[in-house]
Amino acid sequence: MAIDKRILSVEEEQKLLAPIDEKVGGIQEKINALRRDGTNQVVALTNHMAIVRENANYTKAEKASMIASDREALAKAKTVEAKNNGQVKTLIDEAVKYLDDNYDSSYYTKVAASCVAQKEAEQVRYAAELAEMKKQHEADLAKLSDAGEIKDEKYVFKNKLFDAKLKHDSTLQEIKDRQHDAYTHRYHLIDLLRLSKFSFAEKMKQKWENYKYTFNVKQFLLKNGLYIAILFVFALLCVLTPIIKNTQLLTMNNILNILQTASPRMFLALGVGGLILLGGTDLSVGRMVGTSMVLSTMIMNKGVNTGMLFGKAFDFTMLPVGLRIPLALLVCICITTAFSSIAGFFTARFKIHPFISTMANMLIMFGLMTYATKGVSFGTIEMKIPKMIIPKIGGQFPSIILWAVAAVIVMYFIWNKTKLGKNMYAVGGNQEAAAVSGISVFKVTIITFIMAGILYGFGAWLECIRMVGSGSSAYGQGWETDAIAACVVGGISFKGGIGKIQGIVVGVLIFTALTYSLTILGVDTNLQFVFSGIIILSAVTIDCLKYVQKK
Repeated sequence: MAIDKRILSVEEEQKLLAPIDEKVGGIQEKINALRRDGTNQVVALTNHMAIVRENANYTKAEKASMIASDREALAKAKTVEAKNNGQVKTLIDEAVKYLDDNYDSSYYTKVAASCVAQKEAEQVRYAAELAEMKKQHEADLAKLSDAGEIKDEKYVFKNKLFDAKLKHDSTLQEIKDRQHDAYTHRYHLIDLLRLSKFSFAEKMKQKWENYKYTFNVKQFLLKNGLYIAILFVFALLCVLTPIIKNTQLLTMNNILNILQTASPRMFLALGVGGLILLGGTDLSVGRMVGTSMVLSTMIMNKGVNTGMLFGKAFDFTMLPVGLRIPLALLVCICITTAFSSIAGFFTARFKIHPFISTMANMLIMFGLMTYATKGVSFGTIEMKIPKMIIPKIGGQFPSIILWAVAAVIVMYFIWNKTKLGKNMYAVGGNQEAAAVSGISVFKVTIITFIMAGILYGFGAWLECIRMVGSGSSAYGQGWETDAIAACVVGGISFKGGIGKIQGIVVGVLIFTALTYSLTILGVDTNLQFVFSGIIILSAVTIDCLKYVQKK
């Protein structure tokens, strides 16, 4: 086979790179000399002072003496650093400009072309090898008549195909690695020049290169296949709605309505998300909402309530509205947190699965509220309350969205920036390992359930205000499945210890948008549960496939 002149040998690549390394290396030596008594000393002295402060073997006086000496040396080093900064910057700019002018044209473009040619040659070689193997296999089969020998030959052929594919994939990966290394070498040189400081454009280029380098179709589909399918369905609905209902789906008014509807549900999903992160779930969310809706409506209602609680009609109008609003919120949070804490206690103390403890909560709450209210609605709240708590900004933008944004920010901070958040991931990932490392699994579980209860109460209170009351114990039916589904679709794994807040946000928005779209299209509410069930099953299946692949 003729040698493709486009394919570079290792020696030829090194020969192309040598002038670049030599030029930039010479500039780097000058920079290192200028940094020796300045920047390098500043870094070394700063680190030394930090070590001294943390070292318990030194007395207070010894620490003070060493730190004072370091500070004196640090002041001199900073003076040298400031004096040389101008020269260092000039040299860095010179080196970076040289790389911009020469790296691609003199080296990387040629290596990339070589890799493309090498990949083409490998594809041709692999195809020829497969053809030859198949030809030989057919010839060998023609010589055999015994069924056992034929079976053995087919097995041997299958192994040969596997080995050839393995070798082919390995060669392609080597070519890919070679091109990636050639691309990243430039940023390695810049890293040394600037001490790991890159411009925004340079960071983005490196991220894009790393994404292309690590991209895998199978992994991409496992991670995003469900999103793609849901977006396809949503796009289809956007096309069908104008045809069937003679109305546009993607209007600003509809988008705001979707966000407004999703806002209270965001609180519920954030609460459930924490429990799923621990490897559990919560089946009582809908009953939490129903109970809170009854109590909120009862407190914020104008005049005597139309419904009765345990045979008694309540009237809170003797209290000013400004007091009844926070009172309703406090009652909701106290009730939901109390029930959630009970489920958390049984889960943490007796190792009862949250499925059981929260199902018990669901039955108790539904039974109590249905018995107490006899299923009668409590009417509406005072009409001025929504305008006070969730007014429309500019007459159009629902401010309830800002409440949800605030909740997302708070929970993002807790999950990602606090010790509790780290412990939640640890407990969800492996309870035994977390306990051995000193984490109180009981405490983390209880706190997570308490947080969920607070979020449920807050979300139900907002929903009551959004809906202007309608306090019925049956309200919220099926909301637990929506919240769980939103979390699972958003990537919160039922295996525990895996998930992100932003995933929950995406999941809630997807589910709310889908439900809203189906409602506009006129799809029966019962059939919407079918869609939810299919999505949940698909999401959990994909989650399990990811887990099996990792194992």
